[in-house]
Amino acid sequence: MLIVLGFGAARALVVAGLLLLKLAGVSFAAMNESVFSSVVSVIIYALTLLIVIGLPWWVRNYQTTKKDIGLTRLLTWSDLGLAPAGFIIYFLATAIVSFGVSKLIPGIDLSQAQQTGFDHLSRYYEYVLAFVTLIVLAPIAEEVLFRGYLYGRLRRILPLWLAILITSALFGFVHGQWNVGIDVFILSIVLCCLREVTGNIWAGILLHMMKNGLAFYLLFINPDILRTIGG
Repeated sequence: MLIVLGFGAARALVVAGLLLLKLAGVSFAAMNESVFSSVVSVIIYALTLLIVIGLPWWVRNYQTTKKDIGLTRLLTWSDLGLAPAGFIIYFLATAIVSFGVSKLIPGIDLSQAQQTGFDHLSRYYEYVLAFVTLIVLAPIAEEVLFRGYLYGRLRRILPLWLAILITSALFGFVHGQWNVGIDVFILSIVLCCLREVTGNIWAGILLHMMKNGLAFYLLFINPDILRTIGG
């Protein structure tokens, strides 16, 4: 729960900071939306890491090691091979589960667009900022926090299946949308399995980047595909 609280606290601090700046007369109206979203994302991830990992170290002298977050070695060829295999498993599992959920809960909207904070991209640098934020920053930060720190700690005290379930449920919860939550819940199960098999989060980071890269392409590069699939 510390990670969920950390995300919530980080977002609350950012909102409070923006409100204080606004009250002080600082206006963000002239700031590019993509630049604003990127800066806010960096601050939120940095604050979350500070709260989740830095705060326990400062208050209780609890130091988080590389082993705790699954970064005990460099990227290997095995990671490069496991990531695409994991992506195929994730993609098929998501399709099957989404179909089942749509039949069990007819009213649920699984086609709702994910809120990324980046809308109406038009300039080259806006695409670059969105790419770096969504495909590089988010996967690394989220893997360190969830499949690294959280799963690593839970795995010490819980059975494998329960550690995976709790990690994946919390990961789905922080994304805040039903359709996205279902998708990333399944993604997290695969990512946890990769962490368990390899002992590290490198394969998970690569898989997460692949998943976000596909979403980036469908949302910003070729959105007509989604409209075609949706009929």
